[in-house]
Amino acid sequence: MDLSNLSPAEGSRQSDNFRRGRGHGSGNGKTAGKGHKGQKARSGAPRPGFEGGQMPLYRRLPKRGFTCRNSKDIVAVNVDVLNRFEDGSEVTISSLVERGIVSNPRDGVKILGNGELTKKLNVKVTAASASAKEKIEAAGGTIEVI
Repeated sequence: MDLSNLSPAEGSRQSDNFRRGRGHGSGNGKTAGKGHKGQKARSGAPRPGFEGGQMPLYRRLPKRGFTCRNSKDIVAVNVDVLNRFEDGSEVTISSLVERGIVSNPRDGVKILGNGELTKKLNVKVTAASASAKEKIEAAGGTIEVI
C-alpha cells in the first residue's frame, strides 16, 4: 500500500458534472429531477427559511441577550484538589485531565484558593487567584502562569 494506490471508497464520490434535462434516454430528462410544476420546479425558488409569506420561525422566536465573542470559558479548580498529586510533582493542564480532575479544559484552567494544600507542587496553569498563589508558595511549591 502506498500513496499511488489510494482511492476513495466505492460509491463515496459522485460526479458534479451530471447533465440534467437531456432527454428521457439519459435517465434524467424532461423535468430534470424537479418534479412537476410548483414553486420549487421554477427558477428563482425561495431562499432558505422562506415560509410562503408566513412569518418565518427565525422571526417568530424572541431574541434575548448578547453573547460576547471574545469571552473565555475557564475551568475552575480549587487548591485542595491538588492534594491528589504526589509531593514534588508537576501539575499541568494535561496532568489534571489524566487524573480526571478536569474533563474538558476548554480555554484554560484557573486555580482557586478554596481549601488547604499540604504538598509541595510545581503548578503550571492558565491563571491562579492571589489566595491560591499564597497557599501554593506557603506549602513550598511554585506556580507559573502560562
